[in-house]
Amino acid sequence: MENEKKQIAFSAIQPSGTITLGNYLGAIRNWVTMQDEYNCIYALADLHTITVRQDPAQMRKNILDAYASILACGIDTEKSLFFIQSHVHTHAEMAWVLDCYTQFGELSRMTQFKDKSAKHADNINAGLFTYPSLMAGDILLYQADKVPVGADQQQHIEITRDIATRFNGLYGNVFKIPEGFIPKNGARVMSLQDPTKKMSKSDENVNGCVHLLDSPEAIMRKFKRAITDSEAHVHYGEGKDGINNLMGIYSTITGLSFEQIEHDFEGKGYGDFKTAVGEAVVEELRPIRERYESYIKDKAYLEECYRKADEIALKISSRTMNKVMKKIGFIL
Repeated sequence: MENEKKQIAFSAIQPSGTITLGNYLGAIRNWVTMQDEYNCIYALADLHTITVRQDPAQMRKNILDAYASILACGIDTEKSLFFIQSHVHTHAEMAWVLDCYTQFGELSRMTQFKDKSAKHADNINAGLFTYPSLMAGDILLYQADKVPVGADQQQHIEITRDIATRFNGLYGNVFKIPEGFIPKNGARVMSLQDPTKKMSKSDENVNGCVHLLDSPEAIMRKFKRAITDSEAHVHYGEGKDGINNLMGIYSTITGLSFEQIEHDFEGKGYGDFKTAVGEAVVEELRPIRERYESYIKDKAYLEECYRKADEIALKISSRTMNKVMKKIGFIL
């Protein structure tokens, strides 16, 4: 965080269960590479998780596991701010303020609300409807320039920009208007068992999702069982969702182009390719798993990291929060 001239990048991830290979290749791996180019502010978005009912003991475990896992991926606490969202009260405060500057129609058009309502029909709560305002608050509190997102999150950036523009139109230049961007080396990782769907920790088929802390044996087993097609020819193409997914994973980890991968596996079958992808993933995740095991045993170190970050995050976000409250007319 030393170079104040760098642009600010903000991103957050929910600690709702174990982190997947999709989370890692699609987001966290880029968090690590962005640390030298941007002033990076990262959050463990635990407030967002309670739109779905949580077991309290399991939730506490998930938060600590996720914090240790993300540190293990390579987040440097000397370069980046990595805090726990619920420890910084300005996030909940800003969410309420922005609720009052977000239109009902805007929220009702959010596709994730529709998707999650269908999944959790017995618990369609107000938080599930308004959480884009909380997400907007997360970003706007830190005057972020850039927000790295997947293509499926672009709608959240658009509503954040709309809310900020509306507020600035009423009260002057309060919020920086953030830009979403899709990092160059990100990958949209699909289920190994249904490659038309995004890899998800809630996948009912245990072989569909690779978790960051899976054993090498489990990783290899899942890749060897990955759904492909009957062509048995490694190349990227229409109607080859399974192979396209495996090639995307392999390319992201190795840095090889699709053309080079096709050349390297010319004349080889899918079995050889699945093994190669599995081995690449095992070696990519091995040091992460080892660092995680070290971190999770040292709860005092983890607490030292997040308490320090929480304090700095509160100081930074309070500047924006106080400005917003004054502009609206509250007495501080």
